Amino acid sequence: MKADCILQKLRLKEIPTLPRILEKLNKLTIKALSDLSVSDEIKSFFPNLTQKTVSFVEGEKGMHQKKRVGVLFSGGQAAGGHNVIIGLFDALKKLHPDSELFGFLGGPSGLIKNQFIQLDKGLLSNYLNQGGFDLLGSGRTKISKEEQFVAVGKNVKELKLDGLVIIGGDDSNTNAAFLAEYFSLKKINTAVIGIPKTIDGDLKTDSIEISFGFDTASKTYSDIIGNIARDAISAKKYYYFVKLMGRTASHITLECAAQVHPNMAIISEEVKQEKKTLRSLIEEICELIRSRASLGLDYGLILIPEGLLEFIHDLSYSSLPTHLQTQFLEFRDPHGNLEVSKIDTERFLIELVKIEIDKQKIEGSFKGTFSPQPIFCGYEGRSCFPSLFDAKYTYALGHVASLLIHENLTGYMALVKDLTKNVENWQIGAVPLLSLMHMEMRQGQLRPVIKKAMVDLNGSLFQKFKEKRNEWKLKDDYQFKGPIQFYGPAELTDNLTLTLLEDKK
Repeated sequence: MKADCILQKLRLKEIPTLPRILEKLNKLTIKALSDLSVSDEIKSFFPNLTQKTVSFVEGEKGMHQKKRVGVLFSGGQAAGGHNVIIGLFDALKKLHPDSELFGFLGGPSGLIKNQFIQLDKGLLSNYLNQGGFDLLGSGRTKISKEEQFVAVGKNVKELKLDGLVIIGGDDSNTNAAFLAEYFSLKKINTAVIGIPKTIDGDLKTDSIEISFGFDTASKTYSDIIGNIARDAISAKKYYYFVKLMGRTASHITLECAAQVHPNMAIISEEVKQEKKTLRSLIEEICELIRSRASLGLDYGLILIPEGLLEFIHDLSYSSLPTHLQTQFLEFRDPHGNLEVSKIDTERFLIELVKIEIDKQKIEGSFKGTFSPQPIFCGYEGRSCFPSLFDAKYTYALGHVASLLIHENLTGYMALVKDLTKNVENWQIGAVPLLSLMHMEMRQGQLRPVIKKAMVDLNGSLFQKFKEKRNEWKLKDDYQFKGPIQFYGPAELTDNLTLTLLEDKK
């Protein structure tokens, strides 16, 4: 793809800064740390994988061997993915100039079908610091059947791959762990390494400080929401119901709320903890609208996490319109769970709020006007130019993955740590994938899967939000963050998310 836009051209020329430790790539040697706690039940699924954490220190190294490595994207897009691949390629070439990198097309399905391209410097030069996953494409195929494992094993052996890097979220990296175990069991000498990717921010632990893509997505959404807030106080007649990405956890909604200061932000984890019903939630929104109307404020901004309906304690509603009742009955998976992705949550809430407001108008308890506008901040945050943070973070992650493969480690997730420090002082390491897992019911069976990180209601960021949100209800304290900046003062270009800053306190 030819780069004609000025910003696109400039981003292609900017080689991301690396942590100081990665500048000594050829001299780094592995340092195994203590075992992490893993249940016997989890270990029974992965008897051939280790549970030791890994770090790197400078030492004396012999000549590195030529490596043949495969890489793929898995799941939804996240800004910075291309830099993982370019960082992986650059590091492989630094360690041995004859190393080769192959990209599987369309995600895991390309791995199963053996559809790939060989990646070279000329091709990759078009993708540095660019958004999207269009270099290879992605997919959500789960490798779970015996014939799929057999096909993958055959393909990596035919390609003589020393390593396979899977760039994905919790489910994708769960797949990576099962592949690593299968390869080990079948004596296939292909190390499997995972990369923490998801804009939702729910792939994190004490070791994984943040998944890549969250920084860019939350900043993109905060800019959009700020623009919407400015429109609200300009027109003074609309209520914007803004749904945000976050299928399970509400990290994006909380981050954007902390950045923009909406009149209301619903946090799914709090809804679940307090066992809020659909009725009580609608009443809460109506009370906000009624209170603002009494002050002459017939406009506002409400943030809604994508997966909200799954967290509501009781979805029954006496005056639920027939077409919404039908959605509740029809949009169920084989296990009876509500398929919230098929319901426009923001429109759903608007309809119910409107019913209650209309009732209050008839009763004379509501004197204002209510003109709602639904907005979904979704895919526009997944494939944009990566922020400087995500560009540097992903480039470094690619380097770490290369090191892990050269050390013949398998079943690990690459780590870059101390992310609130200057990039030069970031540290690197790896954590075993099985240490991230817990047992979860999947398709009627308990299976080991990587655990999603939910919003910590006792955490610093949520507590600060909780202290301030009542002020934001009736007072228009909207903040306007503006678009992501790539050039200028460091306080503009290198600012971090509040999620990351508060987690590190």
